[in-house]
Amino acid sequence: MSIYLDSAATTQLDPEVIKAMTDFMNDSFGNPSATHSFGRKAKNKVETCRREIAAHFGAQPSEIIFTSCGTESDNMTIRCAIDDLGVTRIISSEIEHKAVLSTVKVLCADKIQVDYVKVNEFGEVDLAHLEELLAGSDKKTLVTLMHANNEIGTILPMKKVGDLCKTYKAYFHSDTVQTVGHFPLNFEEMGVHFTACSAHKIHGPQGVGFLYLNKKIGLNSMLIGGGQERGLRAGTENMIGITGLHKSIELAYKTLDEDRAYITEIREYMKGKLIAQFGDQIRFNGSTTDYLYTVLSVSFPNNENNALLTFKLDMKGIAVSGGSACNSGASQGSHVIRGIYENASDYVPLRFSFSKHTSKQEIDTVMEALTELVELNVPA
Repeated sequence: MSIYLDSAATTQLDPEVIKAMTDFMNDSFGNPSATHSFGRKAKNKVETCRREIAAHFGAQPSEIIFTSCGTESDNMTIRCAIDDLGVTRIISSEIEHKAVLSTVKVLCADKIQVDYVKVNEFGEVDLAHLEELLAGSDKKTLVTLMHANNEIGTILPMKKVGDLCKTYKAYFHSDTVQTVGHFPLNFEEMGVHFTACSAHKIHGPQGVGFLYLNKKIGLNSMLIGGGQERGLRAGTENMIGITGLHKSIELAYKTLDEDRAYITEIREYMKGKLIAQFGDQIRFNGSTTDYLYTVLSVSFPNNENNALLTFKLDMKGIAVSGGSACNSGASQGSHVIRGIYENASDYVPLRFSFSKHTSKQEIDTVMEALTELVELNVPA
């Protein structure tokens, strides 16, 4: 038995994505920067992918910069905002992805002011506090807040944040890695200047993504040595990866409504089973009204037995996460859970994340395993 409930970390490759990539590998190998026919054919493929990807997000083709992943896109945004745009202040939250938090920590230790907006116990940003922070300084500011939290699934009201940033003339960056391909997105209407995407979150290949860079923003290249990607990212393009990224986005939006309804049903089915089995001894993390439907974060009582739940489930062939995959090996637990609860140490969080391939039969099997493994706290 093998059950995969960790799709927020990465998803299995769609067979149509694999076919698109292998077809390209069999048909073309030219360098897009070369001027001969082989190069022109590859260049045409890159630009076709760029144009069609941009169309899904209300963007111009020139606003899509291919990168290796969301982490690179986040890093590039923050570094270039400081170096090229003259940003001297960053507003973020303490429950962001480490691609943002760690980059801010490294770059801003001495020269950049960093303020953290308040979040409540559901991981929701305090918009009044955000406005207070924006109004309280005339420094050139970058606001960086993720669209959907990758651990608890809480959704940021993008348009409201975008409007605040516009009012106070701040740049707005959002890690949209968990929402690209899961929601209809129009970056221009959202008022965001920078976003990030990783193909492997939507049944595409690992090692490729994009940075959305609003056409009004001018940056210099973080990688130098060539003029690729509008001069913003030197290096020969990952043609196979870009082909897979393009196909995965095309497929995601082709069946978006159908997949969203199905995955939401799976999520609610498991939530109902958990409530019926464990009652008020567990708690669900994140917003109850505006959430990422692919994620269900649940905290179990912290005791010696439950501390090893992810390991015990893995021994039964069930893959889940204790939080973000990017925190693998960390001993201090989830920074997101610590950021929203004062009594975070009283619970052990598990993140179950679903895809269009998850079945109710698999959920039933996981529930059988949890019923066997979870130890509830018995009142004295």
